[in-house]
Amino acid sequence: MRVLSVGLLLASLAPAVAAQSRPHFHHLAATPETVAWGYYSAAAKPVLRVQSGDTVEVETLLTNSPQGLERAGLPPNEVQQSLRDITTKVTDKGPGGHILTGPIYVEGAEPGDVLEVRILGISFPIAYAYNGCGGFLPENCGPPPHHSQIIPLDTVHMMATVDSTIQIPMHPFFGSIGDAPPPDSGRLSSNPPGTHAGNMDNRSLTVGTTLYIPVHAPGALLEIGDGHAGQGDGEVDQTAIETSLTGRLQVIVRKDLHFEWPRAETPTDLMTMGMDKDLTQATRVAVQQMIDLLSEQLGLPRDKAYALASVAADLKIAELVDGNVCVYMTISKKIAGQSFKAGAKPAGGS
Repeated sequence: MRVLSVGLLLASLAPAVAAQSRPHFHHLAATPETVAWGYYSAAAKPVLRVQSGDTVEVETLLTNSPQGLERAGLPPNEVQQSLRDITTKVTDKGPGGHILTGPIYVEGAEPGDVLEVRILGISFPIAYAYNGCGGFLPENCGPPPHHSQIIPLDTVHMMATVDSTIQIPMHPFFGSIGDAPPPDSGRLSSNPPGTHAGNMDNRSLTVGTTLYIPVHAPGALLEIGDGHAGQGDGEVDQTAIETSLTGRLQVIVRKDLHFEWPRAETPTDLMTMGMDKDLTQATRVAVQQMIDLLSEQLGLPRDKAYALASVAADLKIAELVDGNVCVYMTISKKIAGQSFKAGAKPAGGS
């Protein structure tokens, strides 16, 4: 009878155990209580706790003020109320300028792990964006003050209208997705990207792409923001087609991966990245990371991996304008041979 009772007890608990292990869906609104304005920090208080494998729908806000948008010509009634609330009520700001949603604490994430962030979907809560003037060659902006221009967005046909007549195809992505830096870094500005990822402004990190971020603090403390409807590589005037976005992201703790720098993969390519104040050093990091990737993936000696990177990988500048520049390098999965994704099979496998 005792064995039967234990069996019945286990049977009764099975649905509850299964429910606990099943991934959950969360919605995280952008409010004065759920944003980190201008910083990444290992000491930041989490606004949401999730399990590895959970999906989070995250609201994010453009990096501008209601007053700035209105000066650019946006009707006051089109300014999001959430932006008004946050700019009015949030006083703990800086040292950077981005309104980031989070941090999100991912249970089980520890320093030395990698956080896999799958970008499942992106939607538009508003039908406008803006672009400013500054960045790499600010002498082209004319005399100050440099005003932003409002850019209408056609979210049905996925086109942005710049300067009244020029049509730009939209490819939405988040300029900033990152986790906490090492605790001894203190409060890190949201402006420069680094090993925590952050403000990479990498136009390839759109729907269907997966970002891999080294974890430096318990829970990873993921933050998301700086929505872009589109951008050219380099983001040379310091702003893209800047807008508010809502993202659907799945987060997975990877104990089996150990990266020093962020990596990513699109449906077709694997990607390495490098960030530094010096463009040459950032490029060195991105290229060396690609050499390391090819050595790891294909079992090649360094010289052969270096040669393969030279003949088959593409090197690009994501952005030049945020203190640290971001350089990235991509190679086809048909050549590199394997996905990083949890549970994924090698490319070409059955």
